[in-house]
Amino acid sequence: MNPDLSSINAAAATSPRQAPAGGHATAAGARRVSPKIVAATVAGNAMEFYDFTTYAFFAVYIGKTFFPASTPFMSLLLSVAVFGVGFVTRPLGGLLIGAFADRAGRKPAMILTIALITVGTLGLAATPSYAQIGVAAPIIVVFCRLLQGLALGGEVGPSTAYLIEVAPPGKRGLYGSWQLASQGVAGLCAGIVGVLLTLSLSADQMLAWGWRMPFLLGLVLIPIAIYLRRHMPETLEHAAPHAGTVADRPRLGHYKRVIVLGPMLIMGSTISTYVSTYMTTYAVSTLKLPAVVAMMATVVFGLTTWLGSLLGGWLSDHYGRKPVMLWSRVALMVLTYPVFMMLINNPSFGLLALATTVLAGLTAIGGAPSVVAIPELFPASIRALGMSIAYAVGVAVFGGSTQVIVTWLIQATGNPAAPALYVVATSVVTLIAIVLLPETGRDATLHH
Repeated sequence: MNPDLSSINAAAATSPRQAPAGGHATAAGARRVSPKIVAATVAGNAMEFYDFTTYAFFAVYIGKTFFPASTPFMSLLLSVAVFGVGFVTRPLGGLLIGAFADRAGRKPAMILTIALITVGTLGLAATPSYAQIGVAAPIIVVFCRLLQGLALGGEVGPSTAYLIEVAPPGKRGLYGSWQLASQGVAGLCAGIVGVLLTLSLSADQMLAWGWRMPFLLGLVLIPIAIYLRRHMPETLEHAAPHAGTVADRPRLGHYKRVIVLGPMLIMGSTISTYVSTYMTTYAVSTLKLPAVVAMMATVVFGLTTWLGSLLGGWLSDHYGRKPVMLWSRVALMVLTYPVFMMLINNPSFGLLALATTVLAGLTAIGGAPSVVAIPELFPASIRALGMSIAYAVGVAVFGGSTQVIVTWLIQATGNPAAPALYVVATSVVTLIAIVLLPETGRDATLHH
């Protein structure tokens, strides 16, 4: 059944700087939001996605380092398969950390995810190669990917819930869009670092140690993210110990429709996003473009995702969530295959940038309102958990398999346009979910 989108109580007078004694600010009603608060949420989210996406961008080098195989294709396939392993633990992370965020508060949950991603990233950056320690190397890499997946599965729910709870009236779409925009910032940073490394290092140097540098740079910035999050106000009003019992809390079973449709909605954005991040590998392995040209696709992806997400969030505040999701998804289905064919017939940086812009830009415009609409349909006491499950399941099933599937499809069919066809086919399911979900963008208040 459709959840009741009833109004929450009016904004409390407490500002983020005047938190109650228990340390929890009623930020759901805070009308003056410090940029530092948004930056704290975005910084942590960007850091975590930076590490996750960096792996995708350097998959070729990671494959050669940890997964030696008889052919370059098998090495790449093993590498992207381990990339997919990072998605296996996302549902578990979403379930455990999402529930923790709904009980203890958004802030402690987001600090926990930062700590987990730090351990996973450090392990990945410091693990010796297969040539040095043998089979222990890929085992360690797999464990680190599982840990990163656990952290990211638990990150999205609390951070998205926090952004829409702290948002002023009429701006939940724009504020919530920073969740996806931060992924664009992460991609942009990863791309710039990748381009600089590719220009500065030889192929042998990149293989030997160069690919590790982006991970180490990410670790340097993590203490800043932890500091910012430690000083965030809390938005969960009932996070105090005297809050109601478990029996008093709304149950996920009352929101079956959202639980089912949420992953279907996330599916389209996830697949097209990870096809976008795959463009760097695609440009090198399939189109045979120079590495520096291919790495520029990462920069284009990051910048386009960043700006497209904010545009999509802003549009959804003015025109509703569903219209923006619908027209952007239809446009993506119409344009993806033609731009891929143009790129295949004439491989060049210009057309690579165009294909990435179309894919990432339209995905971001429609993806931003989708990550806002899902948590808007849950009450505060299960909002982080509900969003975490919907997002983590959708990403785990479809995001984790995307790069493996498209790599295999290209090889099996001999059709270099296979990624585009995969995006178009799976978008049909997302369109169904968009049509069936209720509109939330015109509701002035959140479900309390």
